[in-house]
Amino acid sequence: MPNFIDRRLNPKDKSLGNRRRFLKRAREELKRTIKEQVKAGKIADVDAKHFVPMPEDGTSEPSFQSARGSGKREYVLPGNKEFAPGDRIPKQGSGGGQGGSRAGTGDAEDDFRFVLSREEVLDLFFEDLELPDMVKLSLREAIAYKPRRAGFATTGSPTNINVGRTMRNSYGRRIALSRPKREEVEALAEEITALEAKPATAERRRRLEALRQELEKLERRRRVIAYVDPVDIRFNRFEPQPLPNTSAVMFCLMDVSSSMGEREKDLAKRFFVLLHLFLKRRYERIDIVFIRHTHEAREVDEETFFYSTQSGGTVVSTALEEMLSIIRKRYPSKEWNIYAAQASDGDNIAGDSERCASLLHEEVMRLCQYYAYIEIIDERETEIFGATDNGTSLWRAYRTVGADWPNFQMTRIARPADIYPVFRKLFAKQPLS
Repeated sequence: MPNFIDRRLNPKDKSLGNRRRFLKRAREELKRTIKEQVKAGKIADVDAKHFVPMPEDGTSEPSFQSARGSGKREYVLPGNKEFAPGDRIPKQGSGGGQGGSRAGTGDAEDDFRFVLSREEVLDLFFEDLELPDMVKLSLREAIAYKPRRAGFATTGSPTNINVGRTMRNSYGRRIALSRPKREEVEALAEEITALEAKPATAERRRRLEALRQELEKLERRRRVIAYVDPVDIRFNRFEPQPLPNTSAVMFCLMDVSSSMGEREKDLAKRFFVLLHLFLKRRYERIDIVFIRHTHEAREVDEETFFYSTQSGGTVVSTALEEMLSIIRKRYPSKEWNIYAAQASDGDNIAGDSERCASLLHEEVMRLCQYYAYIEIIDERETEIFGATDNGTSLWRAYRTVGADWPNFQMTRIARPADIYPVFRKLFAKQPLS
């Protein structure tokens, strides 16, 4: 494990160690306050700017000071034009000023406040969370990479040779080194052949000798100066360019039948809002499909999913069938990363829970990278069903799915304060294997 040593000099009258400890205290206080605000208010308010107060006594750095009221001290204050020796100066705070405990007209110092933007709030809120099963599925990062042309290189694979740039370099080098052209050599050879066909004279012999020497020189120069030299070769260079992963889709399934009261629907809405924000943070662009069901299921928009009312019986398998139908039409599993989350009170028509388990075993779980099921129970049932496998028929059927598929998780919630711990449990960082 590497050791980092901070050798920066302390600024005047300051301590970098104290400053780091203060920043650590401030960050912990921010995280605690954000969690409390989310629990007390609506989770949808996470997607907004936050004002986080911090006590004023926690913002100062430790320092050494003379003890008040011990010994006699004399001060020399240059530039005094208002007071003379013997004047009595009122104590600060006696008239309601800084540090005063009673009302007055003086100035008081407010608590230190942090103004956090939406992104800063989300960074604190989701600091310890990651998308599940990303390591196992080679999807640790939500960013895909695509090769992008990035100029030329002198080394590379033969399949990446850039012929145009290579020949341009070769042509420039041959011109600079005055490499003889093929036409020059052929013309010289033809002239020698023509002279050899004529009757030999002293003048022609001298001319032939000069031409042969010139031809040998040109041929030797052509052999030394290659037509294409290794220094001329250029390869296309590629660099990985990060691209937002647009091939991710999140299915949100919720029971909106008459058995789901306002409390249950509110808890489910809060869970899905939190999930929506989490996925928006991880993916720059993501498709989210909302499916609500009673005895029949249909895809709706976000507004209808969260706020529209509907009554009827409960057939959970219709939501799974609608999800499979949408996947076949728009989201093939070879091209999309599919996630799903389902919220229900566990109520279901007799015999349909086995149908749901069969759909999950045979089709849904083979397509999904992760499936989360939360069952909303009454607060009085927390001690009975909170840590047991007993419960509704849907819960018992889903337990068989969780035993066979590691990418299937399920849990129960009973109150708003349970949502965040449950969310962390369902979407916690996966250990490296």
